Amino acid sequence: MINETIYALASGAGKSGVAVIRVSGEKSRETVKNICDINEIESRKIYYRALIDPVSRETIDRGVVIFFQNPKSFTGEDIAEFHVHGSPAIIRQMLAVLAAQSGCRLAQPGEFTRRAFENGKLDLTEAEAIADLINAETVLQKSQALSQLEGHLSRVYENWAQTLKKALAHLEADLEFPDEDMPEGVAPALLDTLQTLQIEIAAHLNDNKRGERLRDGIRIAVMGAPNAGKSSLVNALAKRDIAIVSEQAGTTRDVIEVHLDLGGYPVILADTAGLRPDQLSGTAQDAIESEGIRRALERAQQADIRLLLFDATVLPQQDSHTKALINENALILYNKKDAFLGAPPPGALMISAKSGDGLDDFLVMLIAHIEKLMGRRETPSLTRARHREALVACHEALGRALTAPLPELTAEDTRLAIRALGSITGHVDVEDLLDVIFRDFCIGK
Repeated sequence: MINETIYALASGAGKSGVAVIRVSGEKSRETVKNICDINEIESRKIYYRALIDPVSRETIDRGVVIFFQNPKSFTGEDIAEFHVHGSPAIIRQMLAVLAAQSGCRLAQPGEFTRRAFENGKLDLTEAEAIADLINAETVLQKSQALSQLEGHLSRVYENWAQTLKKALAHLEADLEFPDEDMPEGVAPALLDTLQTLQIEIAAHLNDNKRGERLRDGIRIAVMGAPNAGKSSLVNALAKRDIAIVSEQAGTTRDVIEVHLDLGGYPVILADTAGLRPDQLSGTAQDAIESEGIRRALERAQQADIRLLLFDATVLPQQDSHTKALINENALILYNKKDAFLGAPPPGALMISAKSGDGLDDFLVMLIAHIEKLMGRRETPSLTRARHREALVACHEALGRALTAPLPELTAEDTRLAIRALGSITGHVDVEDLLDVIFRDFCIGK
């Protein structure tokens, strides 16, 4: 129920110097009065008070309390924040006292942000940005989430929606009031508007999934023959022992992932099983390794970048299985530079995962490749699959509207395009078409 007062720990779990407990709803002011013995509390004023259990009269802690009067709060409701010492004992007691307050209950996951959306304080893209900002692990992830939270992405979609609403209002007016003195050339102007917008949406979609990759992580699969040094390379890049390193072929049986920050880009580096399907027999152990190889090849297909590692000490007998994976997003490395005495292949990047020789040059090359893959955009990038699906639906609806044989069908597909855009921000409403119609055409004079 939206009128229930909710509470929850808003800061991280565990011991801390300060913990923040948030309360939202019509009982928020009452909880402050009961726990802090304050009869009158001003909005946005900081109070330092003893926090007292209203039943036992035991002092829980001494801390700071702030009250935010609706609608000027995060959720748009009355909000109280208790800033206490981050002791697990204090937090447990505070939550128990709040649970005993009449009309209060523990908040569900994301409920504060959901109330902010329902009360018009955020749209859906801004609400999603809060989760992205909390989970950001790199500077670029943080910057993208903060930009989205500030409304840069939603403004793009809202501007497109307003353009479509105005175009639809003109078309609806032309259909509903054919005898009125309507401006000439409305239909051609409408088609021009729809076509321009369709081109803009297509350009927005053609971003190589930059925003989604930045949010979710760039997937890099380390591929190669057994004992090429894949696990050693992953451990060297992670700067800790992630994967077991052994001279025995087939040690790595499953995909092992490690999350890294490379130049501000989030990277998911995957160590995979060595590629030697033609050397396996029918034993049970080989069946397990064969499954590992299948998973490795599957990961190569899913990866944004393939990192193909060859053993420099066995040149030129490079394995055909790894060579078969070379494509435009593949980077080729020759490992065991410290043990290789011959001339390197032309243009080859030689490294030693064991000693670290050449790894700095490799990282420069890898980050440059990531930057090329991601590209640069001046406008905000869409960050979630649901955004992309809605924009594709909008683009397709505009395509149908432009080729519709009847004005009524053009209007219907334009309406569907508006709804698809509105589903991204959560503003699925076309009632304001009436305002546009009456403002622009003064119908009914």
